[in-house]
Formats: sequence, C-alpha cells, structure tokens
Amino acid sequence: MFSGIIEAMGEVVAIRRDQTNIHFTLKSSFTSELKIDQSIAHNGACLTVVEIKDDTYTVTAIDETLQRTNLGSWKEGTAVNLERCLKLNDRLDGHMVQGHVDTVAKCTSIIDEGGSWKFEFSYEATPEMVTVPKGSICVNGVSLTVVDSSAGRFSVCIIPYTYAHTNFNRLCLGDAVNLEFDIIGKYVMRYMALNNL
Repeated sequence: MFSGIIEAMGEVVAIRRDQTNIHFTLKSSFTSELKIDQSIAHNGACLTVVEIKDDTYTVTAIDETLQRTNLGSWKEGTAVNLERCLKLNDRLDGHMVQGHVDTVAKCTSIIDEGGSWKFEFSYEATPEMVTVPKGSICVNGVSLTVVDSSAGRFSVCIIPYTYAHTNFNRLCLGDAVNLEFDIIGKYVMRYMALNNL
C-alpha cells in the first residue's frame, strides 16, 4: 500500500531483457536502506527488489506489467518517481494507492499558469476507469486532485514543489503516464455494473 507521495527520484542505469521480462537497474538516494523482496512503486507500478549492488538495485517487470504501464518505454537515464510502501503508523498524506496501474494515458496539454502547471491527460475510458472533479487520481505514482473531468479525459494542477521533485518537470506533450484510479471509485463502479444500476 502506498500514499502517492513521492519519496525520491531514481534513474534507470541498466536494462536487461530476459524472455518476456525486463530487469531494470536503478540508482536512488535510498538504495542503502533497501532489502531484497521489498516493494517499491516506480511511476506508480509496484515492483519487487530482486538484487542490490553498491548504490543500485534491480526490479523485474513481467509481461503483464509491461502491457499495462509505460515501463516498456524506459531507457537508460529515464527519471522515475519512487515511493517505498507505507508503514502501519505512517500518516496517509495522499490517498490510498495500491501500486496496481490500471492503464496508460497520454499527456495532451501542459499550461504554465505562472506559479503552477496544468496538465491534461486522455485515456481509453471504461466504466471502471472514471474520474470526478476534486477526486483522487494517481499519475506516475503521484497522488493528485482532479481539476476537470470528462469521459476519457481529466486535468490536474501541479504545485512548484511537486513539479521540482517528480518527473512532471520532464513530461512532454504526447508522453505516456501510468494511471491508477481511486480504489473506492473502482469498487463502486464495479458494483453498479454488476447490479445494472
């Protein structure tokens, strides 16, 4: 379980393919604190640490993860938003995030609003994947509040701190981002669909 509050930015330093899997090796400021089998959200996708060497660690993305996320487009040098899992006594500063990416969206607009930035995204809408104004959405692992919302589209506003400390400052028009929709909203929409409500 995660909160969507980014702890650090990591950098992809090596990529190794192994059949349908990809092993990503990253450098981060907290590598020395990690242990094997620990869960870390990478741009919102929960991956398990499988190896630690010096100041780097390695995680493995299986084909299912690669099909649902933007991880397949990573290259050496890619900046990645990182968050370690919550401790039971932590404050929940963002919202409840599972680290299970639902889909990939495309960045369709970036507006510098003179003190903040407004980003708009589009995705293939389904009944389970909805946003609501002032609701929560997780974009590349960052817990954010939805500003505008319509079928298959939404926008968020980014404050300077978030812009400086996440990979939002490297996002360009057309870039793919990972989305995790609010878990409560997904359950409600699923219940309604199953009960023809």
